[in-house]
Amino acid sequence: MVYIRRAKGANMNWCKATVILGAAALAAGLASASSPAFAQQPFQNYRCADGSQFVVGFFPYDRRAHLQIDGKAVTLGKRVALSGSRYSGGGVTLKITKAGTTVKRGKRPATACEQT
Repeated sequence: MVYIRRAKGANMNWCKATVILGAAALAAGLASASSPAFAQQPFQNYRCADGSQFVVGFFPYDRRAHLQIDGKAVTLGKRVALSGSRYSGGGVTLKITKAGTTVKRGKRPATACEQT
């Protein structure tokens, strides 16, 4: 339960200013929520040159990539990369750069993939 003390004079002006600033902050938050970056999907589907397909999930609270490939789920940790992003784990390496996306599984060669 919240108790509010009735204010008069200068205190009332401070209270009005607080309400107005709060409403402005809420409006700004709603406006930014409709931006394209916020609407980005966490899951991305890929099709590769060797005919394989996979789904990768990226979440804002997690630095890892969550991959569904060859009928199994694999969590890939983010690794150091000179350009773009590189994730690896469980014998799978995913590289995402401006030039394109590649996936390498086990001893197979890396294959180029494109988002569908």
